[in-house]
Parts: sequence; structure tokens; C-alpha cells
Amino acid sequence: MPSTSSHTVKNGDAQISYRATGEGPPVLLLHPFPANHELWLPVAEALASRYRFILPDLRGHGDSEVGDGPATMEKHAADIARVMDDADVGRAPLIGVSIGGYALFEFWRRYRGRAAALGLMNTKAGADSPEARSGRLQAANDVLERGTETFFQSMIPRLLGKTTRETRPDLVDGALRMLRKMSPEDVAQVQRGMAERPDSIDTLKTVNVRTLIITGDEDILTGVNEAEVMHQQISGSQLRVIPKAGHYSPWEQPEEVTKLLRQFLDSSL
Repeated sequence: MPSTSSHTVKNGDAQISYRATGEGPPVLLLHPFPANHELWLPVAEALASRYRFILPDLRGHGDSEVGDGPATMEKHAADIARVMDDADVGRAPLIGVSIGGYALFEFWRRYRGRAAALGLMNTKAGADSPEARSGRLQAANDVLERGTETFFQSMIPRLLGKTTRETRPDLVDGALRMLRKMSPEDVAQVQRGMAERPDSIDTLKTVNVRTLIITGDEDILTGVNEAEVMHQQISGSQLRVIPKAGHYSPWEQPEEVTKLLRQFLDSSL
């Protein structure tokens, strides 16, 4: 059996938790908001005989502390670099879903020499519109006043595709279990950090490593249109659309994501 271990590392004002599993070349997998590293476990366990996966809980998610103030992309990128140092990973492919993708754009701007390849899943390069930004800041205030449960319940139809919600109650329950690890303060500071993230459209043209772009055909948050924007701007990138998957595609369709990632990683490493 490939080995699995849990770690924490201090970066600035927060303890960041991560899991390492598998044997082989290192690969970092970054989860979406408001989940944690567990979202990636079905895929990581399926490929653990081929790769050593590093699975951080992003700042404010899972077992990682949020620190002081908004969890900005700059902080997330620095946390990822610190995790790589602690895990003795110099350069590796990095795969990010949703906020994991936002963090990767910042990571690329600051630490691009450490990215051997990029996977951009269920994410988008543009900054929030004024309306979206206002919505995030309002949600941050609401969870601090009223708690997180109403917010999490309202997110499920946006995070999970229609097929998953109708046919896989176990995946709905599992997603809620992950979400509930976040405190009101965690949710608020992560939302505020996403609200102030910079636009990354111009960054796309600078990406010069192998890049795989994945979205779900039922993803109503980012979806095919946003994936096409990234695909058109990143020279030589591959675009794949996963059937019957929403915003949490590795959780909803792990077998399909495993197959696509294995093909991509085998040709990138």
C-alpha cells in the first residue's frame, strides 16, 4: 500500500495542514471553496501507485487556519510554496479546482519556476464583477451574523451538478460534511479574499507549461464558456468537458477525472 501521512506547517500567521499520499513523482492537488483536501481523495487514491500527491487544505479550509484578515490569493500562493518546501518538492505539476485555480494564477505570477504543468479545473481567470464582489462581501457578513448552515445549503445546488444531486445523495452528504468544517470566520475571510482577487486574463498569455483545462457540463458557476476563454489564451492547452459533472467535478466524476489526469500527468512528467 502506498504510504499516507498528515503534516502541518506554519506560514506567516496560519498553520497550514496537508496530506501526502502515494509513491512517485510529486503532484499538488488544490481543492475548491468551501471544501478541503478530502474532495481529491478518490482521485489521489486511484493514482497513488503512480504519483506522490500533496493535498493541502487551503488557508481557512479543512484543518488549516485562516490567519488574520482576508485570505488573499497572495497568501494562498505563499502557503502553497511553503507546503512544497516542507514536502521537499522543488517543482511539480499543480492542479487546482475553483479557488484552487485562482490561487494557481497568483502562484504562477510569483513562483512560476516551480510549476512543471498546470491543471485548471472548474475555474475562471476573470476577477469578480461588481455584483459578484458585492455578493461575496454580503455573504461574509451574513455568515458572521447568522452562522454557516443556510449558506452551505444554498451553495449545494451551485456546487454540485443536477445529475449528482438527483442520483448521488451520498456525494451531497459528503460535500456538506466537508463544508461544515469551515467556521463563520473562515468562510467570511476566504470570501473577502476571493472578492479582492486580481483579474488574471492577461496572465493566461504568459503560461508556457503544459496546461489541462477541465470543466463539467453542468457547472453553472464557471462552466464551458469560462474554460473556452482560458483555452483560447493559453497556447497549446487542452480542454476537456466532463459529462454529468458540476463545479466539484473530481468529487462528482472521480473515474473520469482520474483517467484525464493520468493521461495528462503521464505525458507531462
